[in-house]
Amino acid sequence: MRSHLLNDTTAERYRRSVTEGIERVAAKLATTERPFTGVTVDALAPRIDRIDLDKPLHDTTAVLDELEDVYLRDAVYFHHPRYLAHLNCPVVIPAVVGEAVLSAVNSSLDTWDQSAGGTLIERKLIDWTNERIGFGPAADGVFTSGGSQSNLQALLLAREEAKSDSYADLRIFASEASHFSVGKSAKLLGLGPDAVVTVPTGNDKRMRTVALAHELERCAREGLVPMAVVATAGTTDFGSIDPLPEIAELCEQFGAWLHVDAAYGCGLLTSLKNRHRIDGIEHADSVTVDYHKSFFQPVSSSAVLVRDAATLRHATYHAEYLNPRRMVQERIPNQVDKSLQTTRRFDALKLWMTLRVMGADGIGELFDEVCDLAEEGWRMLAADPRYDVVVAPSLSTLVFRYIPAAVTDPAEIDRANLYARKALFASGDAVVAGTKVGGRHFLKFTLLNPETTTDDISAVLDLIAGHAEQYLGESLVRAS
Repeated sequence: MRSHLLNDTTAERYRRSVTEGIERVAAKLATTERPFTGVTVDALAPRIDRIDLDKPLHDTTAVLDELEDVYLRDAVYFHHPRYLAHLNCPVVIPAVVGEAVLSAVNSSLDTWDQSAGGTLIERKLIDWTNERIGFGPAADGVFTSGGSQSNLQALLLAREEAKSDSYADLRIFASEASHFSVGKSAKLLGLGPDAVVTVPTGNDKRMRTVALAHELERCAREGLVPMAVVATAGTTDFGSIDPLPEIAELCEQFGAWLHVDAAYGCGLLTSLKNRHRIDGIEHADSVTVDYHKSFFQPVSSSAVLVRDAATLRHATYHAEYLNPRRMVQERIPNQVDKSLQTTRRFDALKLWMTLRVMGADGIGELFDEVCDLAEEGWRMLAADPRYDVVVAPSLSTLVFRYIPAAVTDPAEIDRANLYARKALFASGDAVVAGTKVGGRHFLKFTLLNPETTTDDISAVLDLIAGHAEQYLGESLVRAS
């Protein structure tokens, strides 16, 4: 069994095995004609259930053949131009090369004696991102597993900085379009059931600052503590960007920590023409970025950034076997000192490879392309009598629903849109997402693939309308 260990004696076997795996994936990418096969749970589950994990195949080629049957054939392929659903981006090749390197070397980014150069590369990328945000020299941060963890850590720091005698008095303010991880983080942090105050949005799906001011004033009157305001730079449902400068002013006035969840909108940090859309982010106390959304990185690649490095002390614990206190005096950089995780992948390498090959402008150009595509898609939807579109895009998301000319019952229209989404997914021709707006069912395009064209959008809109019309026709038959 030692022949399977990666070391100096098995380097050639490693090369052959990895090359074979890469060739399988490359062949699949080259021949994939749809984003999904439409396979059902009932069809796929038995194939996986039949596999006896206690009876290995002892052969890489045989395992890859099996993998083709249980995974590669039916995977959802985000690189396909008609995958238009969630915040999943196609990935750039330099990042995938980085993924291969970091997996093989297997550095753990918790301590210097496990990572050395990896530690310094991650720190360099944190400094680079902070400079793009507009933070000063006191800023810092650390890579995380994703936006939810970044939001959790940011709110942990905000909780500790609030210095309240009672968690029951702490309040977090977030818009009704903010990410669910805000509420989840509040629960994990031991805050009360009323801790998160929901602030309404306007028709543009941005936080209403007048309403935020009202809630902050009410908080002060009731003797409660405004622990944090979470502003979103790219909401999951709409891609909307809250008015950051005005929110920052209110946070300063009421002494609240400002956290900007830019998990989606962080791509604007590299934008060649749209960076101004997140002006004000430099006033935040903490920022979440998800490079694996709008920097075209493989999952996972995320970070939490802070204006003041000293606030990261709230996540610091020392263990004699790992990062004893003396290492601080010896100026040994241990990333575990500021992370919620201990063992942690060298995910920063993927972004490093991307920047060194493509440059920040290359990333920004790709993200600007999908933002431009969303604007074109918006005009198409606004001009199409079959559809009602909610709001003009701030980033690359479009929320809309099919409106049949001959049906006025909102519930029936809901069912038609739900059916159309499910039928489209089952066909494998395209993948779109869904959400609710005002209690009604809507569909959603999240455009993160620069290879997607207006022709793709037009074709998918026709497919949606066709499925919805089929449902309504069958519904009329059933009713008669």
